[in-house]
Amino acid sequence: MTVFQILLRKGMYVHSVPPDTKVRQALERMISLDIGALLVTQGGRLLGIFSEKGFARGVMCGSSGCFLDRPVADVMEWSVFTINPKQTVLDAMTLMTEKRVRHLPVLDDKGHVIGVLSIGDVVNALLKEQAFLIQQLEAYIRGDS
Repeated sequence: MTVFQILLRKGMYVHSVPPDTKVRQALERMISLDIGALLVTQGGRLLGIFSEKGFARGVMCGSSGCFLDRPVADVMEWSVFTINPKQTVLDAMTLMTEKRVRHLPVLDDKGHVIGVLSIGDVVNALLKEQAFLIQQLEAYIRGDS
């Protein structure tokens, strides 16, 4: 299964905010959408990612002033790992595990963001793929045609 096939199943809408968005607004949006991260973009270009993990780290760093009123650019991850839609779900799982990230923006060949994979999306895809293979093997063992 490819990354693109997962996106087709889950949808390709990308939730993003500009870098000057206040942390409070970003968190409110994440809560209302029930998501764990927002891409940070400007002029259609991917700059970084603001996630629950980034928020937690920002709070623990004891930044001066009210943390919630600071821009997401102050706490977002500027170094973002991405994946191509032609890559496999196993490629995504490997990258997420090695880099210890829970979200992967999906970029097309021109560098445009076409979707985001979460660790949950990848695990669900792997479970479905595994269940299908088990079903096929059981049918083969039973001698079903």
